[in-house]
Amino acid sequence: MMENNEVSIPQCKVKIMAISDAMYIMGGKWKMHIIASLCYGARRYSELLENIDNISGKMLSRELKEMETNLLIERKVMDTRPFTVQYELTEYGKKLLPVIDSLADWGIEHRKIIMKGSLEKEHQY
Repeated sequence: MMENNEVSIPQCKVKIMAISDAMYIMGGKWKMHIIASLCYGARRYSELLENIDNISGKMLSRELKEMETNLLIERKVMDTRPFTVQYELTEYGKKLLPVIDSLADWGIEHRKIIMKGSLEKEHQY
């Protein structure tokens, strides 16, 4: 009979490797912000710059290129004068939306808990 540890260690290593792979693709400060902005539909470069506080144009360009390489977003050149470029999530990129939603929900809950804890500490003094 195998101990529980013997089964869970290989499973844990597989999960850790999968998380490492995902973090490698999603790593950095801005990719989640970009996906969150694009989850509401296609955006022009200037709209992304406006939506994402404190990102530089150079950094946005770099992140968009990496995300396009990893098939998370699609760059579409519109047939307009002057030409317009839009970015949108691919079907593959949309698979990250539940992750983004869960992360945002957790962040909202965490902020409430921290703020409540801060207020309670204030009243203790």
